[in-house]
Amino acid sequence: MKRLELAIESIILASRWLLVAFYIGLGLALAVYALSFGKKLYEFITTVFLLGDTDTILKMLGLIDAALVASLVVMVIISGYENFVSRFDDQDGGGVHWLGTIDVGSLKVKVASTIVAISSIHLLQVFLNSSSYSTDQLMWLTIIHLAFVVSALMLAYIDRLMGLSKGKKDEA
Repeated sequence: MKRLELAIESIILASRWLLVAFYIGLGLALAVYALSFGKKLYEFITTVFLLGDTDTILKMLGLIDAALVASLVVMVIISGYENFVSRFDDQDGGGVHWLGTIDVGSLKVKVASTIVAISSIHLLQVFLNSSSYSTDQLMWLTIIHLAFVVSALMLAYIDRLMGLSKGKKDEA
C-alpha cells in the first residue's frame, strides 16, 4: 500500500511539469503580441506629425498599455515557473536572484496592480475620447474600473494580513 501511495505522489508531483507547456505558450503569445506592438509603434511613428495632441496621447497610452500587458505576461511566466515547476539555475551569479522574492501572494497583488494600471490607462483613453461613448457606457466602465481597484486593495490587504500572521508564527 505504501508503494502505491508513493507512486501516486510521484505522479502528482511530476504533473507540475505540464505547466511548462502553458508557460511556453504564453511566451509564444508574447512574441506575437510583440509583433502587434511593433505594428502599433510603426503606425504611430509614421503618423505622429499628422496627429493632434489628444490623438498622440491616445496612441502613446496604447503603447504603454501594451507594455504593461507584456510585463504582466512575463511576470506570470517567470514567477509561475519559479513557484510551481522548478527553480531557475543561477549560472552567472547575478541573473535570477530576485525571483525567489515573488511568492504566490505577492504575485496576485502584482497581477491585480497591473490590471488596475491597464484599466486606468484604458479608462483614460475612454475619457479622452468620451464623445464616442454614452453616459451609461462611461458609468459602467468607471464602475468596472473601481471593482478592479477594490479587488486589488483587498488582495493587498489579505497578503499583508498573511505576512503579519506568518511573521508572528516565525517569532514564536
